Amino acid sequence: MNIKIHSVHFDADSKLLNFIEDKVNKLNQYDDKILGAEIFLRLDKNHTTDNKVTEVRLSISGNDLFAKKQCKSFEEATDQTIEALKKQLTKQKGKKIGR
Repeated sequence: MNIKIHSVHFDADSKLLNFIEDKVNKLNQYDDKILGAEIFLRLDKNHTTDNKVTEVRLSISGNDLFAKKQCKSFEEATDQTIEALKKQLTKQKGKKIGR
């Protein structure tokens, strides 16, 4: 799977990048036809504590899947985004089996 990580207006450290790659690679358990993933890490402009945004777009055969979460840390936002994508993948797989 081809993984591209974009950190918008800041430089992400290697620990965070490795964490995200590990989480995204685990999505292959749910669907082995994932072509790639594009991840955007962004700091929201509001000054609250929940200003870390993670967006993930999965390229799979057929349609792309997308999830976006905003949390206190990038790790937490990534976890929640991956969970949302797992639900989407299992739902889509159920639709394929039903056909």
